[in-house]
Amino acid sequence: MLIDRRHALLLTGAALVSGSAAAAAPTESKPRLLTRKIPSSGESVPVIGLGTSGAFNVGDTPSERAGVEEVLKRFFAAGATLIDTAPSYGRAEGVVGDLVTKLKPAKKFLATKVSASGQKAGIQQMQKSFKALHTSRIDLMQIHSLKDWQTHSTTLRDMKARKDVRYIGITHSQTSAHQQLEAVMRAEKWDWVQLNYSIQTRDAEERLLPLAQELGMAVMVNRPFEDGAIFRRVADKPLPAWAEDIGCTSWAQFCLKYVLSHPAVTCVIPATASAEHLADNLKAGRGVMPEQNWRDEMVRYFESLG
Repeated sequence: MLIDRRHALLLTGAALVSGSAAAAAPTESKPRLLTRKIPSSGESVPVIGLGTSGAFNVGDTPSERAGVEEVLKRFFAAGATLIDTAPSYGRAEGVVGDLVTKLKPAKKFLATKVSASGQKAGIQQMQKSFKALHTSRIDLMQIHSLKDWQTHSTTLRDMKARKDVRYIGITHSQTSAHQQLEAVMRAEKWDWVQLNYSIQTRDAEERLLPLAQELGMAVMVNRPFEDGAIFRRVADKPLPAWAEDIGCTSWAQFCLKYVLSHPAVTCVIPATASAEHLADNLKAGRGVMPEQNWRDEMVRYFESLG
């Protein structure tokens, strides 16, 4: 029985570990967000970031932006820093730039992307990103979905040398592109790779996540909820009786903790325009993280739901 296995794991002392040694055993009632190090620099970032695709594609008026402004206020107040956006996300990049400038957080980590074809078009697109984000220096510039990656790689390395960007990386959000993503990861030195990974779609565990560890690349995870498909799958289904033993009180936390408990993962970027959903997501970045034996139990339970 599942519960018998759980008790056996607890008795052997292998049930839980902290997700970050630096953030272990907090004494305050509301633990800090765990952090992970970027391998190429040693800089630490909080494990819960914020995606902006769809969620931040809002209008210019205060009423249209009120929801996402509240999300950012709570995001920064919790100690989170990393926001991922892109020119292809409609108004999102400009909304992020305007609101971050308005809120003036103590710390921020802005990541965006280049997706234009050709060197000149790519440079022009990135210049617009600097303007939209109201900054002279972007923390992470990524090549979106590997588009014209060899051309943009040269440009990004020049920008990094000039310190216009701090880190460079590559992204994709589709499992069908994992083989290509692996080839590009091996082809050149990158600071970051962004990829899709969830408790439902675990393909990245086979080659990409171990490879990122081998190459010393930070990993940013997109689509942890499969664009909402996971929530539709678990609708009206109860969490397992042992969920609270691994620090989970919601399906969002359950799914995010599964992703974050993989040792190769640096951060995950669920997108939301809801302050309530953000608060729920942030809880997954605190406290304990499940060890591999518990991860196996999480998968077994999730798959048993059909």
